[in-house]
Amino acid sequence: MARLVGRRVLFAVPVLFCVTFGVFAIAAASPFDPVKAYAGTAGLTASQENLDQLRANLGADDPFAVRWWNWLTSALTGDLGDSTSLRQPVAQVIAERVGWSALLCAVAFALAVLVGIVLGVLAARRRGGLLDRAITFVCYTLEAAPPFWLGLLAVWLFALKLDALPAGGLTDTSSEVATVGQVTHHLILPAAVLAVSQLPWFVLYVRQGVGDALEEDPVRGARARGLSERTVLLGHALRSGLLPVLTLIGSRVPELITGALLIETVFSWPGIAAATVEAATSVDFPLLAALTVFATLAVLAGNLLSDLLYGLADPRVGFDG
Repeated sequence: MARLVGRRVLFAVPVLFCVTFGVFAIAAASPFDPVKAYAGTAGLTASQENLDQLRANLGADDPFAVRWWNWLTSALTGDLGDSTSLRQPVAQVIAERVGWSALLCAVAFALAVLVGIVLGVLAARRRGGLLDRAITFVCYTLEAAPPFWLGLLAVWLFALKLDALPAGGLTDTSSEVATVGQVTHHLILPAAVLAVSQLPWFVLYVRQGVGDALEEDPVRGARARGLSERTVLLGHALRSGLLPVLTLIGSRVPELITGALLIETVFSWPGIAAATVEAATSVDFPLLAALTVFATLAVLAGNLLSDLLYGLADPRVGFDG
């Protein structure tokens, strides 16, 4: 296990180098001017001399490779630079928002996995039956539904029509302190929508895996020995059928991050979505690079986690192979 983790860490270093280099290259090729974005409306009346001085201070005239190298060497020492769009240190921007994004993603991912396992097992018990066809129909329909559309539909139904849940934000408008009860109440809708957007893949993977396991000889032998259907399903088929789901965890991390950004925007959740949009539209090089590194690390960690879980669940899989 230690050798696998070490190899992945070594592999992550060149990946992060290439990803951050690509961010600065793409940002440099964009039509947006970071100086005008930084100056805002004041840039409309500023003199050319002031704009040139601001451009020099920001290093906007330097080649993008130079800007990338300067940012990278500073980041290796712990200095992620200052956000030109939010006028804050990048580390502070991320620290203030990443916790709320992590909370949303963790709750939604846990819900998607748990509900997906339950629905997948129910569908696999009698593949081709009425319940199986209903579950798979809903899953294929949800696969085609964009997360932001699901979010808007949830706001219309649960917040506007039923008035059962808040439409967005972290706390009530009249509250100045974020209490656990208020955060939980405001988290229900965005977490549920994000979980629903991730649900179809887990349901279909569990359905396929458990359904195939029920047709294997060991499971048929367990039935022939007179074991109860519940023991056969939960004790034999489910364990074997969940192995493919473990590999799905890592592959769903990029989709989870993308979906979370859309859901945060729809529900005004105070995560990193607003910072990401602001950094992209303002050509905020330091913040763009830091957020990209953070997202890349999350994807690499998700892939590593899925491999570790698969190796722990199936002793036939070696960590050093």
